[in-house]
Amino acid sequence: MEIKYFRLIKTIAEEGSIANSAGKLFLTQSALSHQLRELEERLGFKVFLRTRNKWKLTEEGNELNSIGNAVLERIETGFKNIEQLRSGSVGTVKVSTECYSFYQGLSAFIQKLGLLYPDLNVDLILEATHQPIPKISSGEIDIALVTLKPENEALSSIAIYEDEIFAIMHKENPLNEKDFLEANDFSKCHLIIHSFPMETVSVYGQFLKPNKISPLKISAIPLTEVALEMVQANMGVMCMPKWALKSFRLSDDLVFKRIGRSGLKRTHHLVFRESDKSKKYLNDFISNFQDDFITG
Repeated sequence: MEIKYFRLIKTIAEEGSIANSAGKLFLTQSALSHQLRELEERLGFKVFLRTRNKWKLTEEGNELNSIGNAVLERIETGFKNIEQLRSGSVGTVKVSTECYSFYQGLSAFIQKLGLLYPDLNVDLILEATHQPIPKISSGEIDIALVTLKPENEALSSIAIYEDEIFAIMHKENPLNEKDFLEANDFSKCHLIIHSFPMETVSVYGQFLKPNKISPLKISAIPLTEVALEMVQANMGVMCMPKWALKSFRLSDDLVFKRIGRSGLKRTHHLVFRESDKSKKYLNDFISNFQDDFITG
């Protein structure tokens, strides 16, 4: 049974007639009469006894009205609870990452979050990029997206998703002959990175540095379009996950090579202060981020 019928019965019972109920329900008397007649035909019994001065509920109608009042009260209580929960999601979340490429996709997420939580503001703190963990500890930002889980009891972290870094090169690059790249292969190539310091470059921190390998040449190119043009001209190799290149038109001359026999994989974590765990607006950000990026 539709909720509108419960409201119809409740209002007529309180007002005493269709005429008095029309204004409260924002419908014409004709529309209300039609709804009531339709309801009684479906139920197979009369809900109201029509008298000259006042409409009265039948026994069946009285029972139906009791059910309806309980349902409407439960709905109203539920919406009040929801409103209270939403009112707790008020605040500003300052976010940064360990790499500029991680900001890709965040704008669309923030826009969607704004529709769900109008009073939850998200600020991207670009100046904290490359050093988000110290900035969290100092209180300058609230959440960081990083690939290395910090060992700090004052900080909490949640694993969000895993990706894989590939070496991107021109198909005529000699390294294209290999099934996968080994650490020594980078000692003979020009590595194009997004920005310094090298410790924030995943292929260096997780693959080259542990193997004590330095690339023959390193160039920092902050614009991905320019870096791709250089790779397409066979001027070097860049290392990125495939998701970071979805918005670019890639040349058929470019190839992706796994780094290491098992591939170079990393886990992205959201890091925040342990003391902020109880903040509802922060939890709303985190839960929506998990849902958006795990399923996205």
